[in-house]
Amino acid sequence: MNLGVLERYKEFLPVTSNTPLISLGEGDTPLVASNRIIDEVGCERLFFKLEGCNPTGSFKDRGMVVAVAKAMEKGVSSIACASTGNTSASAAAYGAHYNLRTTIIVPKGKIAKGKLAQAVAYGAHIAMIDGNFDQALNIVKELCEKHPIELVNSINPNRIEGQKTASFEIIDDIGSAPDHLFIPVGNAGNITAYWKGFLEAKRRNKKLTLPVMNGFQAEGSAPIVNNQIVKNPQTIASAIRIGNPASWEKAINARDESNGIIDSVSDSDILEAYKKLASMEGIFCEPASAASLAGLLKKANAGEDFSGKSIVCVLTGNGLKDPDISSTIEPVSMNEYSADISDVERALDLT
Repeated sequence: MNLGVLERYKEFLPVTSNTPLISLGEGDTPLVASNRIIDEVGCERLFFKLEGCNPTGSFKDRGMVVAVAKAMEKGVSSIACASTGNTSASAAAYGAHYNLRTTIIVPKGKIAKGKLAQAVAYGAHIAMIDGNFDQALNIVKELCEKHPIELVNSINPNRIEGQKTASFEIIDDIGSAPDHLFIPVGNAGNITAYWKGFLEAKRRNKKLTLPVMNGFQAEGSAPIVNNQIVKNPQTIASAIRIGNPASWEKAINARDESNGIIDSVSDSDILEAYKKLASMEGIFCEPASAASLAGLLKKANAGEDFSGKSIVCVLTGNGLKDPDISSTIEPVSMNEYSADISDVERALDLT
Protein backbone atom coordinates (compact mmCIF):
# COMPACT_ATOMS: atom_id res chain seq x y z
CA MET A 1 0.00 0.00 0.00
CA ASN A 2 1.25 3.49 -0.87
CA LEU A 3 1.65 5.32 2.44
CA GLY A 4 1.65 8.74 0.81
CA VAL A 5 4.24 11.49 0.97
CA LEU A 6 3.40 12.76 4.46
CA GLU A 7 3.53 9.37 6.17
CA ARG A 8 6.55 8.06 4.28
CA TYR A 9 8.72 11.17 4.63
CA LYS A 10 7.30 12.93 7.67
CA GLU A 11 10.69 13.19 9.39
CA PHE A 12 11.91 15.30 6.45
CA LEU A 13 8.79 17.45 6.11
CA PRO A 14 7.27 20.29 8.19
CA VAL A 15 5.01 17.84 9.99
CA THR A 16 3.97 18.41 13.60
CA SER A 17 1.83 16.36 15.95
CA ASN A 18 -1.12 18.46 14.77
CA THR A 19 -0.57 17.94 11.04
CA PRO A 20 -3.16 15.57 9.55
CA LEU A 21 -1.37 12.82 7.63
CA ILE A 22 -3.68 13.01 4.65
CA SER A 23 -3.12 11.21 1.36
CA LEU A 24 -4.66 10.33 -1.97
CA GLY A 25 -1.82 7.87 -2.60
CA GLU A 26 0.67 10.36 -4.02
CA GLY A 27 4.37 9.63 -4.44
CA ASP A 28 6.20 6.33 -4.92
CA THR A 29 6.05 6.79 -8.70
CA PRO A 30 7.90 4.45 -11.10
CA LEU A 31 11.45 5.05 -12.27
CA VAL A 32 11.53 3.28 -15.62
CA ALA A 33 14.77 2.30 -17.37
CA SER A 34 15.05 3.31 -21.02
CA ASN A 35 15.02 0.42 -23.44
CA ARG A 36 15.72 2.18 -26.77
CA ILE A 37 16.32 5.92 -26.46
CA ILE A 38 19.39 5.21 -24.32
CA ASP A 39 21.22 4.12 -27.49
CA GLU A 40 20.72 7.56 -29.02
CA VAL A 41 22.00 9.32 -25.89
CA GLY A 42 25.00 7.06 -25.37
CA CYS A 43 24.90 7.06 -21.56
CA GLU A 44 25.34 4.11 -19.21
CA ARG A 45 21.90 4.34 -17.58
CA LEU A 46 18.84 6.39 -18.53
CA PHE A 47 15.67 6.48 -16.46
CA PHE A 48 12.31 8.21 -16.74
CA LYS A 49 10.60 9.34 -13.54
CA LEU A 50 6.88 8.87 -14.25
CA GLU A 51 5.23 11.59 -12.18
CA GLY A 52 2.10 11.19 -14.27
CA CYS A 53 1.38 8.16 -12.07
CA ASN A 54 0.38 10.42 -9.17
CA PRO A 55 -3.35 10.46 -8.28
CA THR A 56 -4.34 13.41 -10.49
CA GLY A 57 -1.79 12.60 -13.18
CA SER A 58 1.02 15.02 -12.36
CA PHE A 59 3.83 15.81 -9.95
CA LYS A 60 1.75 18.57 -8.37
CA ASP A 61 0.18 16.10 -5.94
CA ARG A 62 3.44 15.72 -4.00
CA GLY A 63 3.48 19.35 -2.96
CA MET A 64 -0.27 19.82 -2.83
CA VAL A 65 -0.75 17.19 -0.13
CA VAL A 66 1.68 19.03 2.15
CA ALA A 67 0.19 22.45 1.41
CA VAL A 68 -3.34 21.20 2.04
CA ALA A 69 -2.37 19.35 5.21
CA LYS A 70 -0.74 22.48 6.64
CA ALA A 71 -3.81 24.53 5.66
CA MET A 72 -6.04 22.04 7.49
CA GLU A 73 -3.72 22.20 10.49
CA LYS A 74 -4.37 25.96 10.63
CA GLY A 75 -8.11 25.39 10.43
CA VAL A 76 -8.45 26.85 6.93
CA SER A 77 -11.52 25.71 5.02
CA SER A 78 -10.79 27.32 1.64
CA ILE A 79 -7.85 27.04 -0.76
CA ALA A 80 -7.04 28.80 -4.03
CA CYS A 81 -4.55 28.74 -6.87
CA ALA A 82 -3.75 30.12 -10.28
CA SER A 83 -3.04 27.46 -12.85
CA THR A 84 -2.30 26.46 -16.42
CA GLY A 85 -3.90 23.13 -15.53
CA ASN A 86 -2.08 20.63 -13.35
CA THR A 87 -2.11 22.69 -10.15
CA SER A 88 -5.84 23.29 -10.55
CA ALA A 89 -6.55 19.57 -10.95
CA SER A 90 -4.46 18.69 -7.91
CA ALA A 91 -5.86 21.42 -5.66
CA ALA A 92 -9.43 20.56 -6.67
CA ALA A 93 -8.93 16.85 -5.97
CA TYR A 94 -7.52 17.35 -2.48
CA GLY A 95 -10.11 20.03 -1.81
CA ALA A 96 -12.90 17.64 -2.78
CA HIS A 97 -11.53 14.78 -0.70
CA TYR A 98 -11.14 16.91 2.42
CA ASN A 99 -14.21 19.13 2.00
CA LEU A 100 -12.35 22.37 1.30
CA ARG A 101 -13.74 25.05 -0.98
CA THR A 102 -11.35 25.28 -3.93
CA THR A 103 -11.09 28.44 -6.03
CA ILE A 104 -9.14 28.34 -9.27
CA ILE A 105 -8.14 31.20 -11.58
CA VAL A 106 -7.09 30.10 -15.05
CA PRO A 107 -6.11 32.00 -18.22
CA LYS A 108 -8.93 31.60 -20.75
CA GLY A 109 -7.98 29.42 -23.70
CA LYS A 110 -4.58 28.58 -22.17
CA ILE A 111 -5.46 25.43 -20.24
CA ALA A 112 -5.54 21.92 -21.70
CA LYS A 113 -8.99 20.36 -21.87
CA GLY A 114 -8.03 17.28 -19.88
CA LYS A 115 -6.86 19.36 -16.95
CA LEU A 116 -9.85 21.68 -16.96
CA ALA A 117 -12.13 18.65 -17.10
CA GLN A 118 -10.54 17.35 -13.90
CA ALA A 119 -11.09 20.61 -12.02
CA VAL A 120 -14.71 20.72 -13.18
CA ALA A 121 -15.34 17.12 -12.15
CA TYR A 122 -13.82 17.70 -8.70
CA GLY A 123 -16.27 20.54 -8.14
CA ALA A 124 -13.89 23.50 -8.00
CA HIS A 125 -15.04 27.11 -8.32
CA ILE A 126 -13.39 28.23 -11.55
CA ALA A 127 -12.85 31.73 -12.93
CA MET A 128 -11.32 32.14 -16.38
CA ILE A 129 -9.64 35.47 -16.97
CA ASP A 130 -8.73 37.25 -20.17
CA GLY A 131 -5.02 37.19 -19.40
CA ASN A 132 -2.02 34.94 -18.81
CA PHE A 133 -0.86 32.81 -15.89
CA ASP A 134 1.15 35.57 -14.29
CA GLN A 135 -1.91 37.83 -14.15
CA ALA A 136 -3.96 34.95 -12.73
CA LEU A 137 -1.35 34.44 -9.99
CA ASN A 138 -1.44 38.13 -9.06
CA ILE A 139 -5.22 37.94 -8.69
CA VAL A 140 -5.01 34.84 -6.50
CA LYS A 141 -2.41 36.44 -4.26
CA GLU A 142 -4.73 39.43 -3.75
CA LEU A 143 -7.69 37.14 -3.04
CA CYS A 144 -5.76 35.26 -0.38
CA GLU A 145 -4.57 38.48 1.23
CA LYS A 146 -8.13 39.84 1.45
CA HIS A 147 -9.93 36.64 2.47
CA PRO A 148 -9.28 33.66 4.78
CA ILE A 149 -8.07 31.51 1.89
CA GLU A 150 -4.85 29.49 1.73
CA LEU A 151 -2.74 30.04 -1.38
CA VAL A 152 -1.53 26.67 -2.68
CA ASN A 153 0.63 27.70 -5.64
CA SER A 154 4.33 26.82 -5.47
CA ILE A 155 5.13 30.16 -3.82
CA ASN A 156 3.72 28.37 -0.78
CA PRO A 157 6.91 26.78 0.67
CA ASN A 158 5.00 23.66 1.71
CA ARG A 159 4.58 22.82 -1.97
CA ILE A 160 8.35 22.75 -2.47
CA GLU A 161 8.72 20.61 0.64
CA GLY A 162 6.44 17.94 -0.78
CA GLN A 163 7.93 18.01 -4.26
CA LYS A 164 11.47 17.45 -2.97
CA THR A 165 10.47 13.90 -1.99
CA ALA A 166 10.85 12.80 -5.61
CA SER A 167 14.62 13.23 -5.19
CA PHE A 168 14.55 10.88 -2.20
CA GLU A 169 12.72 8.27 -4.27
CA ILE A 170 15.22 8.47 -7.11
CA ILE A 171 18.12 7.93 -4.71
CA ASP A 172 16.31 5.00 -3.08
CA ASP A 173 15.54 3.42 -6.46
CA ILE A 174 18.98 3.61 -8.09
CA GLY A 175 21.08 3.60 -4.94
CA SER A 176 22.59 7.03 -5.61
CA ALA A 177 21.80 10.37 -7.16
CA PRO A 178 22.07 10.39 -10.96
CA ASP A 179 24.97 12.18 -12.62
CA HIS A 180 22.48 14.37 -14.48
CA LEU A 181 18.84 15.26 -13.89
CA PHE A 182 16.81 16.72 -16.77
CA ILE A 183 13.58 18.51 -15.92
CA PRO A 184 11.03 20.87 -17.55
CA VAL A 185 10.95 24.42 -16.19
CA GLY A 186 7.76 26.47 -16.06
CA ASN A 187 7.07 28.23 -12.80
CA ALA A 188 10.44 26.78 -11.69
CA GLY A 189 9.23 25.28 -8.41
CA ASN A 190 10.05 21.72 -9.40
CA ILE A 191 13.71 22.21 -10.29
CA THR A 192 13.98 24.14 -7.02
CA ALA A 193 12.38 21.29 -5.10
CA TYR A 194 14.48 18.51 -6.65
CA TRP A 195 17.68 20.38 -5.88
CA LYS A 196 16.52 20.97 -2.30
CA GLY A 197 15.85 17.26 -1.96
CA PHE A 198 19.27 16.28 -3.25
CA LEU A 199 20.99 18.78 -0.95
CA GLU A 200 19.11 17.42 2.08
CA ALA A 201 20.01 13.86 1.09
CA LYS A 202 23.65 14.92 0.82
CA ARG A 203 23.57 16.30 4.35
CA ARG A 204 22.46 12.89 5.59
CA ASN A 205 24.93 11.00 3.41
CA LYS A 206 28.20 12.87 2.89
CA LYS A 207 29.33 10.32 0.30
CA LEU A 208 26.43 11.14 -2.02
CA THR A 209 27.47 12.81 -5.26
CA LEU A 210 25.10 15.58 -6.29
CA PRO A 211 23.65 15.64 -9.82
CA VAL A 212 24.06 18.30 -12.47
CA MET A 213 20.66 19.98 -12.85
CA ASN A 214 19.52 20.54 -16.45
CA GLY A 215 16.31 22.58 -16.75
CA PHE A 216 14.55 23.27 -20.03
CA GLN A 217 11.98 25.89 -20.96
CA ALA A 218 10.09 26.17 -24.24
CA GLU A 219 11.64 28.68 -26.66
CA GLY A 220 8.51 30.82 -26.75
CA SER A 221 8.29 30.82 -22.98
CA ALA A 222 11.89 31.12 -21.79
CA PRO A 223 12.20 34.05 -19.39
CA ILE A 224 15.03 32.53 -17.37
CA VAL A 225 17.02 31.64 -20.47
CA ASN A 226 16.60 35.14 -21.93
CA ASN A 227 16.80 36.85 -18.53
CA GLN A 228 13.64 38.85 -19.09
CA ILE A 229 9.94 38.47 -18.38
CA VAL A 230 7.92 37.18 -21.33
CA LYS A 231 4.66 39.12 -21.42
CA ASN A 232 2.92 36.81 -23.88
CA PRO A 233 4.49 33.33 -23.56
CA GLN A 234 3.74 30.93 -26.39
CA THR A 235 4.25 27.16 -26.59
CA ILE A 236 2.24 24.01 -27.23
CA ALA A 237 3.51 22.80 -23.85
CA SER A 238 0.81 24.51 -21.80
CA ALA A 239 2.16 23.38 -18.41
CA ILE A 240 5.33 25.46 -18.89
CA ARG A 241 3.70 28.42 -20.68
CA ILE A 242 4.77 30.87 -17.97
CA GLY A 243 6.45 34.20 -18.58
CA ASN A 244 7.48 35.20 -15.04
CA PRO A 245 8.32 32.14 -12.92
CA ALA A 246 7.59 32.47 -9.21
CA SER A 247 10.71 30.48 -8.28
CA TRP A 248 13.00 32.21 -10.78
CA GLU A 249 15.88 33.05 -8.41
CA LYS A 250 15.76 29.68 -6.65
CA ALA A 251 15.93 27.91 -10.01
CA ILE A 252 19.00 29.93 -10.92
CA ASN A 253 20.54 28.92 -7.60
CA ALA A 254 19.86 25.25 -8.37
CA ARG A 255 21.44 25.69 -11.79
CA ASP A 256 24.54 27.48 -10.51
CA GLU A 257 25.11 25.39 -7.38
CA SER A 258 24.95 22.18 -9.41
CA ASN A 259 27.09 23.53 -12.29
CA GLY A 260 24.08 22.90 -14.49
CA ILE A 261 22.12 24.78 -17.13
CA ILE A 262 18.71 26.20 -17.85
CA ASP A 263 18.24 26.22 -21.60
CA SER A 264 15.35 26.16 -24.07
CA VAL A 265 13.98 23.73 -26.64
CA SER A 266 11.69 24.40 -29.58
CA ASP A 267 8.11 23.18 -29.80
CA SER A 268 9.17 20.88 -32.64
CA ASP A 269 11.88 19.39 -30.38
CA ILE A 270 9.30 18.89 -27.63
CA LEU A 271 6.89 17.16 -30.01
CA GLU A 272 9.63 14.92 -31.38
CA ALA A 273 10.62 13.84 -27.86
CA TYR A 274 6.94 13.38 -26.96
CA LYS A 275 6.50 11.02 -29.92
CA LYS A 276 9.69 9.11 -29.19
CA LEU A 277 8.74 8.49 -25.58
CA ALA A 278 5.44 6.99 -26.70
CA SER A 279 6.58 5.01 -29.76
CA MET A 280 10.00 3.88 -28.49
CA GLU A 281 9.46 3.52 -24.74
CA GLY A 282 5.71 3.05 -24.34
CA ILE A 283 5.48 6.16 -22.16
CA PHE A 284 2.66 8.62 -22.84
CA CYS A 285 3.39 11.95 -21.19
CA GLU A 286 2.03 15.45 -21.66
CA PRO A 287 4.04 17.70 -24.04
CA ALA A 288 5.61 19.81 -21.27
CA SER A 289 7.04 16.64 -19.72
CA ALA A 290 8.87 15.83 -22.92
CA ALA A 291 10.90 19.04 -22.60
CA SER A 292 13.25 17.11 -20.30
CA LEU A 293 14.03 14.48 -22.94
CA ALA A 294 14.10 17.13 -25.68
CA GLY A 295 16.78 18.91 -23.68
CA LEU A 296 18.79 15.74 -23.21
CA LEU A 297 18.62 14.92 -26.93
CA LYS A 298 19.59 18.50 -27.79
CA LYS A 299 22.75 18.17 -25.71
CA ALA A 300 23.54 14.67 -26.97
CA ASN A 301 23.06 15.70 -30.61
CA ALA A 302 25.31 18.71 -30.00
CA GLY A 303 28.09 16.31 -29.11
CA GLU A 304 28.07 16.19 -25.32
CA ASP A 305 29.60 12.92 -24.16
CA PHE A 306 27.36 11.12 -21.67
CA SER A 307 29.26 7.83 -21.73
CA GLY A 308 29.46 6.23 -18.30
CA LYS A 309 26.82 8.61 -16.92
CA SER A 310 23.50 7.88 -15.21
CA ILE A 311 20.67 10.20 -16.22
CA VAL A 312 17.10 10.74 -15.00
CA CYS A 313 14.53 12.60 -17.10
CA VAL A 314 11.58 13.81 -15.05
CA LEU A 315 8.26 13.36 -16.88
CA THR A 316 5.92 15.60 -14.95
CA GLY A 317 2.46 14.68 -16.25
CA ASN A 318 0.33 12.05 -17.99
CA GLY A 319 -0.38 12.30 -21.72
CA LEU A 320 -4.12 12.20 -21.18
CA LYS A 321 -3.80 15.66 -19.62
CA ASP A 322 -3.52 17.15 -23.10
CA PRO A 323 -5.25 14.72 -25.48
CA ASP A 324 -5.56 17.22 -28.33
CA ILE A 325 -1.81 17.09 -28.99
CA SER A 326 -1.84 13.34 -29.51
CA SER A 327 -4.38 13.74 -32.30
CA THR A 328 -1.69 15.45 -34.38
CA ILE A 329 0.34 12.22 -34.57
CA GLU A 330 -0.14 10.28 -37.78
CA PRO A 331 -1.00 6.64 -37.01
CA VAL A 332 1.22 3.94 -38.45
CA SER A 333 -1.89 2.20 -39.73
CA MET A 334 -5.55 2.93 -39.07
CA ASN A 335 -8.11 2.41 -41.82
CA GLU A 336 -11.50 0.76 -42.15
CA TYR A 337 -11.89 -2.73 -43.55
CA SER A 338 -14.63 -5.27 -43.95
CA ALA A 339 -15.34 -7.55 -41.00
CA ASP A 340 -13.33 -10.34 -42.57
CA ILE A 341 -10.01 -11.65 -41.26
CA SER A 342 -8.50 -12.15 -44.70
CA ASP A 343 -9.06 -8.49 -45.62
CA VAL A 344 -7.49 -7.35 -42.35
CA GLU A 345 -4.52 -9.69 -42.84
CA ARG A 346 -3.87 -8.28 -46.31
CA ALA A 347 -4.21 -4.71 -45.06
CA LEU A 348 -1.72 -5.29 -42.25
CA ASP A 349 0.74 -7.27 -44.41
CA LEU A 350 0.16 -10.45 -42.44
CA THR A 351 -0.49 -12.73 -45.39
